[in-house]
Amino acid sequence: MTTQIKKRPRVLVHGVLLLDKPVGFSSNDALIKAKRFLNAMKAGHTGTLDPFATGLLPLCFGEATKFSQDLLEADKTYTTVVHLGVTTTTGDTEGDVLETKSVAVTEEQIRQVLTQFTGAIAQVPPMYSALKRDGKPLYEYARAGVTLEREARNVVIHELEFLAYDAPLLSLKVKCSKGTYVRVLGEDIGAVLGCGAHLKELRRIQVGHLVLEKSITLDYLESLPEEQRLALLDPVDALLSSFPSVHLNEELARRFLHGQRLALGKETVSLPPVTGRVRVYRDIDGQLLGSAQLQEFGILAPERLINTQE
Repeated sequence: MTTQIKKRPRVLVHGVLLLDKPVGFSSNDALIKAKRFLNAMKAGHTGTLDPFATGLLPLCFGEATKFSQDLLEADKTYTTVVHLGVTTTTGDTEGDVLETKSVAVTEEQIRQVLTQFTGAIAQVPPMYSALKRDGKPLYEYARAGVTLEREARNVVIHELEFLAYDAPLLSLKVKCSKGTYVRVLGEDIGAVLGCGAHLKELRRIQVGHLVLEKSITLDYLESLPEEQRLALLDPVDALLSSFPSVHLNEELARRFLHGQRLALGKETVSLPPVTGRVRVYRDIDGQLLGSAQLQEFGILAPERLINTQE
């Protein structure tokens, strides 16, 4: 008779893990591994990185998943190596080579072309992407040999910094808005240079205010004793640290957690000098209660609330 090994019940874990995703892993693969190492019940990532890409992948656990949308909306920063002269089916190293051309461009020509891709630009999303058409991701159509018309989308390249050029390899640093495909940026730069291009390397170094320097690898996470792994999690409010804070007394905190709008103008509550998004805490114990919109006349409108009952 075979004995079944009992699976440990998952536990509620709350916080944010800054992961340095390795090459060859999908974002979901990396999430599943980290979730297993932490034995966590609920987790999600904050925007995908292609399998060939590496770098910062913030993972949200438990109550932190309520704020993952903020990172999806945030600006991202990457370093990338663009291989000039070779185009591929996917715009990166994972695709088949479509065409090879000689590369005879100078650093000066490259710098001039880069100015065309700084600021607001239009991008046509690639066929090899997770965007959906009729409920099916575009990459499924692409794998079946079907190419669909795609509308150009407006994105913003905040910074496009020339790092190095050792023909045919061009190294760049890109700070961009949500929805930007660096693969497409590399292809478009190659097209304007007249030689074509694809991405050889892509590494994400920043998401919003979160930086790669504070991340850890899956190997490091696995190497630690189980009781030490949870200590690597940043608190839930690490996702909100760029917003001003509001601290409420016990009665106001109770009403806030019931979803009530609070008129704080006449209360003895210190308020930020500007309206907009804030993080809200209970004064007595520093417990994060959630996020809110601080409106005119000191009106505090709850947005996303933390479950404080666990």
